[in-house]
Amino acid sequence: MADKLPVVVGITGASGHLLAQRCIERLLDYGYPLYLVSTGPGRRVWREELDQDLTQILVAWQRRGKVTPLSINDVGAPIASGGLVTHGMLVVPCSMGTVSGIAAGASGNLLERAADVTLKEFRPLVLVPRETPLSVIHLENMLRLARVGARLVPPMPAFYLKPRSVAEAVEQLVPRVLGALSIPEALREPSPYVPAYDSSQ
Repeated sequence: MADKLPVVVGITGASGHLLAQRCIERLLDYGYPLYLVSTGPGRRVWREELDQDLTQILVAWQRRGKVTPLSINDVGAPIASGGLVTHGMLVVPCSMGTVSGIAAGASGNLLERAADVTLKEFRPLVLVPRETPLSVIHLENMLRLARVGARLVPPMPAFYLKPRSVAEAVEQLVPRVLGALSIPEALREPSPYVPAYDSSQ
């Protein structure tokens, strides 16, 4: 079996780090090598929401699979070049500041540069934007990204599945996010998003 291509995962200071954690853990379950880059606010909000330092959980992840953490300021990192072939990139959660930077092609840090590389190499780029309400500026930036091929997957709970907790709602979202990234294993999982068809109706 051929080795799986690595996935680049970006983490920003938007809310929703439980979803980031579960997406990363699922990718490790599937055997994908990961390049991980977080903004400073991303590390702070991770600690505030999950009551743990990102550096601490990194150690546990590295025991499970190949996880390469990268500095947000390391513009010479492998993911800054199209020469590194990857499966694609996931930014979860994705702040509106990062959406803006990617949409403008600013490449102001390694995360934005890696997203720019992903787009120019026509690889899957999935953004999980977390903001509400959305301003016209937010919507226009997201539209610009959608027009160049990025997939935007806001973390909207499937209320009709009646999740009993935030954790359960997150578990229902993970396959949706990874499916947008064209992860075959996620696409093959039974989808909780398709209600059973009732032929009697």
